[in-house]
Amino acid sequence: MTRRLLVIGNALAGTTDQASMDRAVEVLRTGAEVEVAMTGSLDELVEVVSGRADDAELVVVGGDGSMHALAQAIHQTGQDGAPPPVVGLIPLGTGNDFARAVNIPPDPAAAARIVLDGPLEEIDVIEDERAEIAVNVVHIGVGEEAARIAAPWKEALGRIRLGPVGYVIGGISAGIGQRGRYLEVIADDIPLADGRRRVLQVVVAVGTSVGGGTRLAPEAEPDDGKVEVIVSFAVAPLRRLRYALHLSRGEHTRLDDVVHAQAREVTVRGLRNEFGINADGELSDPVTERTWRVVPSAYRLHVPSRRGSTRVDGPPFPGRKG
Repeated sequence: MTRRLLVIGNALAGTTDQASMDRAVEVLRTGAEVEVAMTGSLDELVEVVSGRADDAELVVVGGDGSMHALAQAIHQTGQDGAPPPVVGLIPLGTGNDFARAVNIPPDPAAAARIVLDGPLEEIDVIEDERAEIAVNVVHIGVGEEAARIAAPWKEALGRIRLGPVGYVIGGISAGIGQRGRYLEVIADDIPLADGRRRVLQVVVAVGTSVGGGTRLAPEAEPDDGKVEVIVSFAVAPLRRLRYALHLSRGEHTRLDDVVHAQAREVTVRGLRNEFGINADGELSDPVTERTWRVVPSAYRLHVPSRRGSTRVDGPPFPGRKG
């Protein structure tokens, strides 16, 4: 039986991305029947996903934002009881942090060969109470502020292929100015922060890194049915510096002012202040409370053979129409 692939690209991408996408499609056509759809909004993506043939695998061409949007579209168009959809990823984003977590290489042709030949691994996502999905990392505090500062720099520098430098600018600026927030953090009914101490950062993750490779949740596994939860209390200037240095090496969870846990549900409350949220690079307006839960086996992803294949018969994604 001929495999059918629906390749989804960004209609707003530049000519360089289009050339890379063409390279990937050329490889994919050596082993499958390929249809290409270009979308420029979530509504268009939902329409494409809902209208695909039942046996068509979804192949997203883009970065973390594209994976984020696809997972949201799958969630909005899914049917209870249906098997998790099969997904492939051709990473063309600035950071490609989710691709790092699952060891998918940045070369379009190599990634396309994984789509054709790689085993399937069931991947978890994070869902909040508004049914908003994250595929990699949700974070609050210094990282969210860094992303907000970095956004215009990332866009401007991206025009000359230096987008990742924007992350560096944002990280330095936020690290200097951040004073922390009074937050309560509850993970599976266990308090990790009680609101009496200021918190520098809260991380809820199924992926390992943000910002083009910063290992924010180095022990996260996207297929273990849990989220990694990290709470840093390093608000004093020297402790912020120490935290930053250890974070650069992926060793910050060992510090005495950092709490690290695994959970299936996490609630964060601002007791004296609101807080902004960064979910897969998408920045939200400040809120006073939010809850996230892990959704196991949301979709099946083609991964490199060395990652193996796990939980292939896991529960379906609890999707919905609308």
